[in-house]
This record gives sequence, structure tokens and C-alpha cells, in this order.
Amino acid sequence: MGLFDRLRFKGRKVLVIGLDGVPFSLLKGLSAEGELPNWAKLVESGSFKRMNSIHPCVSSVAWATYMTGKNPGKHNIYGFVDRHLGSMDVFIPSARDMAGQTLWEILSQAGKKVVVINVPLTFPPREVNGILISGFLCPSIDKIAHPRELAGVLKEMGYRIDVDAWQARKSLDRFLEDLHMTLDKRIEAMFHFLEREEWDFFQLHIMETDRINHFLWGLWEGGDPQYGPEFVKYYQKIDAILGRISAGLDGDTRLIILSDHGFCGMKKEVFLNHWLQKEGWLKFREKAPKSVKDIHQESKAYSLIPGRIYVNLAGRESSGSVRFPDEYERVREELKEALLGMSDPDSGERIIEKVFKREDLYHGPHYNEGPDLVAIPHNGYDLKGNLDKKELTYKGPLVGMHTYNDAFLYIKDMEVGTGNNQFGVMDVMPTILKLMGINSPIDLDGQTLL
Repeated sequence: MGLFDRLRFKGRKVLVIGLDGVPFSLLKGLSAEGELPNWAKLVESGSFKRMNSIHPCVSSVAWATYMTGKNPGKHNIYGFVDRHLGSMDVFIPSARDMAGQTLWEILSQAGKKVVVINVPLTFPPREVNGILISGFLCPSIDKIAHPRELAGVLKEMGYRIDVDAWQARKSLDRFLEDLHMTLDKRIEAMFHFLEREEWDFFQLHIMETDRINHFLWGLWEGGDPQYGPEFVKYYQKIDAILGRISAGLDGDTRLIILSDHGFCGMKKEVFLNHWLQKEGWLKFREKAPKSVKDIHQESKAYSLIPGRIYVNLAGRESSGSVRFPDEYERVREELKEALLGMSDPDSGERIIEKVFKREDLYHGPHYNEGPDLVAIPHNGYDLKGNLDKKELTYKGPLVGMHTYNDAFLYIKDMEVGTGNNQFGVMDVMPTILKLMGINSPIDLDGQTLL
């Protein structure tokens, strides 16, 4: 008897596997080389398409967009860090800061039973009709779950919240051990709840793919004899997991697998606040600034990771001096032109591919919280928001970075897409609702792909 034979089905069900930061091109290439036999088999019986992410293409923004079906101007998540308007206090956005209902909250209200494990931006866990186990922002297992008593179950199985990515800067071998152990515990928890819970919607998120991509992508791409094979071996392990999941599915369950953004090799990290200082756009009151609270009133702009540029606007920032609208628009135009001219001091290559104004990307009740400009780098240049760097660029242990246009979506036994085959992460949520026979809320930005 297979795993799913032990479950009672009462209608259309959906099982979602999120593979953080896994590119369409990587899966296509490795499966063509015979490295991912289970993935190759899945593709034969389903729709496998390239998908766009969201700007900026970081996991917190992308998964908030996925789970709400809305752009950041509506869900209010713009990056891993943000600042409070007025006070300029820097904070890490969490589920408390995300506006709007999530996919699993909508399903819960419709009477569907849900199990959600490890999706970014689900801490602290909101109440659902079923189980929600938060992701990497959770400080301890004691606080990770709804219902709270599940923390004891997770402790007993040795569940891991996340990989310690900082150890990769000291030892890739220990980092790889942690990656394998964390993935093993993640999958153990998944099958534990698959076997014991009744559900209509089940989602597991694998964050470890993003982690390994950041620290081993360039080594794999460059043919490193030790860590290149380890990179492929990890994806083969995930391939085996996907094969095990697929083999247990019955005809009442639809399998969806997706990523939130793509990946590519990294040439250098780029420190935009250093550039803003050097070019005269940014000044600090302190010699060693600790946060953007320390910006001087004479500043015109500052940056938060990744590539978000904020004008030092009078009446918005605590030390704002740029007047709206005339001076504000002039500063944005001048900044945009200057950013496009930024070049690598070593190679002379242009760093920035394009610059969006916020009205190009966002709309909604939280529009004013968004960045005034978003700089999009050429592949290989990873934009950072550090305040204390003395050089424009740096080459360190990070060897992989996110990309916008190489995420993927797979749906088993269905053909999905649009006329021009251009769609993004926000379109997956209304697609899932349609698969489950539930009408989408009228304020979604995403469109069903069915």
C-alpha cells in the first residue's frame, strides 16, 4: 500500500513543492544530461514552463507575492529588511507586516484542510484550518507552529528550521553536512504529516536549494572537481524525493512544483551605498554609520538590499530634504541616468541593466512604502545595501545570485500558460484556487493559467 493510499480523498486536492531559487535552465540542463531521471519522467507527463519572479527577486518578496497573488504595493513586503517611515528604524519584515490574506487562509475559510511547511514569510504562524509550520525567520521551534503543540512533535524528530549558511564561509564540508541533515529532517516531517493528517492542500518548501546555490553554484559552473559533483549530488537527492512523492500520488491529487526566482554565477557583490556616497548622493552624520537612521539631511538618496533606492524625501524620511514633486522627480531622473552609467572598476563592464521607477512596478494601498527606484543588475553583479564598505565591489565566498526571469512552474498532467507564455509567481495562487474549485478574490493581481 502506497503512502497516499492511506489517505481519504474528498475532492480535488493539490500538493505543492517549493524549490527555492531553482532555475528552469538548471533543471532542464541536468535532466538532459541524465542526472535527474525522476524530473525527466515528470516532465513527460506535465507542463514545465519558465516563469518570471518579482522585483526585487528575493525569496521574502517572491513568496509573499505567490501566497497572496498580489504585487508588493498590496502585500507590503519589499525585501528582507525595511525601514519604518518617519522613524527610519530598520526591521526584518515578517508575517505580521504582510498585508492581505494568504492562499492557505482563503482555503481555510472555504472549509479546506491545509498543511503548510517552511514557506518564507509565514512566521509568526497565522491561524489556519490545519497545520502551519513557519520558515527560516522563526527564532525557535517552540514558536514555529500552529497549533503550538506541534512544536513537541517536531522537537522529537529533530526537525531543523534552517541551515546555518554562515558556516559555509568557514567550511563548505560542514555546510554540506548541514544541508543534507536539514533536508533529511524536512522530508521526514513532510511524510510524517502526509501519513497522519487529512488535507486538501499540502505545501512543502525546500529552502536548502537556495542555500547551496549561493555557495556552490560558481564551483559547479566552473567545474570544481570536489564541489561540482557535490552540487549535482544534492540535486539528485531532491530528484529522488520528487520521484518518491510522484509515485505516491493518486488521480485525485494535482502535483505542482515551482521556484520563486532563478540563479546565476556571481562575479562580484556591489555596494550601492558606497557608490551613492562617492557620487555625492549620500552623507552620514556619523563616521561609522550603524543604520540609515544616521543619514545626513543633505543626503538625496540611500539604498536598501537589493537594489532598492529611496529618495530622502521631505515629510517622509526623518531627515528628509528633497521636496516633492519637482525636486523629487529631478533627483529620480538624475539617479536613474547615473546608475545606468555605473561600471565595474576592474573590467569596465556596466553593472546596472535597467532601472524601474516604483510606479512601473507597484500599485496598491502600500505603494508609498515602496522604493522610489529599483536597480536591476546585469547577471553576475549582486547589489548590496551595506553602509560601511570602502570599495564599490567585492569578491567573496558567495558564488551565486538571484535572477528574475528563470524561475519555473511545473503542473502534473496539465498544460498551463498564457498566449505569449509570459507569466509570474503571482499567477500561481489564482491557478491553485481554480484547481480546487474556489473563486479568486477580486483584488488579486495574478491571473489563472488554466
